[in-house]
Amino acid sequence: MIDLHTHSLFSDGELLPAELVRRAEVSGYRAIAITDHADISNFDFIIPRIIKACNKINERKDIIAVPGIELTHIDPEDIQSLAAESRKMGAALIVVHGETIAEPVMNGTNRSALASDVDILAHPGIISDNDVKLAAKNGIFLEITSRKGHCLSNGHVVKSAKKYGAGLVLNTDAHAPEDLISINKAQLVARGAGLSDADFRELLNNSKALVNRALQNQGSQSQR
Repeated sequence: MIDLHTHSLFSDGELLPAELVRRAEVSGYRAIAITDHADISNFDFIIPRIIKACNKINERKDIIAVPGIELTHIDPEDIQSLAAESRKMGAALIVVHGETIAEPVMNGTNRSALASDVDILAHPGIISDNDVKLAAKNGIFLEITSRKGHCLSNGHVVKSAKKYGAGLVLNTDAHAPEDLISINKAQLVARGAGLSDADFRELLNNSKALVNRALQNQGSQSQR
């Protein structure tokens, strides 16, 4: 299992990064990204601490910990600049909190995220056809999720992504240890969203590619 959207107590998660990663490791995870919620008020506080935690964890090399951030409830016009600032600070994976039907996210968030330097648009809700096309064009992955509430639009996201050739990833958006899932449970979530076993294998390959890209981003940052 590779999970590229999780939260520690640096935002609204329950666990320290070390415990979150350890629990994921024991559950059979191969890689995990810590992507705590951030806006202009706290991104510069969170990112360095997540990087420090992930660097320490990665010394053991038993599981890959990717330092990331989830830009959350940002004014759409600010997403591009904050994503760029987050990247400069060393966030190796940038997730944007999409227009989930479970929360009152601002209209235009999906479009602004997909026009920015980000990696994943999380739980994008009833995403428009034009925005899915933009995701495909810019190589930004759309998320399907096991997270309660956010998962209600998984079927729509899958249908639109397959129609227009956008890449998909499957994440948990974990906030607590019980939110982590097995590879078997992930496959059931994918099936429930209308994906075949071959599609699920493609999801896993997409996640692997994102981990590799994130590690390259991190390496580039450390050389500067």
